[in-house]
Amino acid sequence: MTRFEVYKKLDKHKLVGVIRAKSASAAFEIVDNLVRSGVKIIEITFTTPGADKIINYLSEKYFGSDILIGAGTVIDAETARIAILNGAKFIVTPGVCLDTIKLCNRYSITIIPGIQTPTELLSVLEYGISFVKLFPSNIQTLKALRGPFENVKFMATGGITKYNLTEWLDAGVDAIGSGSELTKEDADVKFWTSTIARYSTITKDGEAK
Repeated sequence: MTRFEVYKKLDKHKLVGVIRAKSASAAFEIVDNLVRSGVKIIEITFTTPGADKIINYLSEKYFGSDILIGAGTVIDAETARIAILNGAKFIVTPGVCLDTIKLCNRYSITIIPGIQTPTELLSVLEYGISFVKLFPSNIQTLKALRGPFENVKFMATGGITKYNLTEWLDAGVDAIGSGSELTKEDADVKFWTSTIARYSTITKDGEAK
């Protein structure tokens, strides 16, 4: 899957289910629930035991479907390579690691690096990246970076809840990564998917697409 295709899917669906589970069985149960509730993009973090095998299983299970499986909390190139060899279609990192970016480019795998400053953002643009993870997420930071980097797309992760979700969407965030807010027992996943779907049908000037 090309970088353009992954970017397009992120742009369309916006919501990424971030999986941090205590076991493979728990991860599978969470993923099944998210997929049933309409989540199309799944990020398996490498803080989950056996993440590589979970990615492999899910990649095979959802092969040929519209479900996209990727890897998160990837902190070095070696981990990225393991994820890629097990079928991950995208890599998400908590910060900027140029060796990981170079490896993903070598394998033609989409990488979404975590950034927080203009300097970090400039450093990844040099490698053809135009979709980044804003981490830790902050609406004021998003708005500040939007000005000089209007062609960059941002995925915000951390601190986003059902109570401030619309605030983020109003601010123009391009995608949202959510972990516990989507995966806890009383999570209202349908609220997230329906709210984001509603915003996805409206342009910035309020006219229907």
